[in-house]
Amino acid sequence: MSDNQLRVVWIYPDLLSTYGDQGNVLVVERRARQRGLDVARIDVRSDQPIPTSGDIYLIGGGEDRPQRLAAERLRRDGGLHRAVGNGAIVFSVCAGYQILGHEFVNDLGQREPGLGLLDVVSVRGEGARCVGDVLGDIDPRLGLPPLTGFENHQGVTHLGPTARPFAQVRFGNGNGTGDGTEGAFNDTVFGTYMHGPVLARNPQIADLLLKLALDVNALPPTDDRWYEALRGERIAAAQQQSA
Repeated sequence: MSDNQLRVVWIYPDLLSTYGDQGNVLVVERRARQRGLDVARIDVRSDQPIPTSGDIYLIGGGEDRPQRLAAERLRRDGGLHRAVGNGAIVFSVCAGYQILGHEFVNDLGQREPGLGLLDVVSVRGEGARCVGDVLGDIDPRLGLPPLTGFENHQGVTHLGPTARPFAQVRFGNGNGTGDGTEGAFNDTVFGTYMHGPVLARNPQIADLLLKLALDVNALPPTDDRWYEALRGERIAAAQQQSA
């Protein structure tokens, strides 16, 4: 943080906000304000430069062509790389997750370079599209409760040696590799296929992003009754589907 203000950056809402992932930035902003933090939300369109002084950057999902355009512009801009070098936290979903890796397959069927912020490579799956509720267990080192989300992707993402799986799925496909992994993360960069929006279903993940950005071990408590009701409903639905 600078000037006692938390800067939350929503990247390319005009390209990567197809599946309601804008809800993620709303949740982060609200949960920060509930703790009395002064929050500056910065929505950056694809024709604008990425600011390098943000604390938390969020990237959503999108269709194949907007994903390619977003990757091209983010590579050319370079601001997100510089922000991560400055210690910023990044949370990405679906198409955004693939963009943060080394490469993915674009709408032209070609291998498109990613940003290399996560040690992952994404390819086009040959089987059925991964669609539906997911339930999983987040890496215990992150100290978070079970993950609930909704996946809708054709991609298959393989993790390299420096990427850790964000979660292991109990139900659903996750990364699509058949090994039960879902998403990936390193110290400050996170990727997942989960929509929902995922931070509304999992507010503790939003709190983790805040703690990392603030460099604190705990946050003041908030009223989580609405979030927990939603979590309980979606977890029960996933368990019923898996029964």
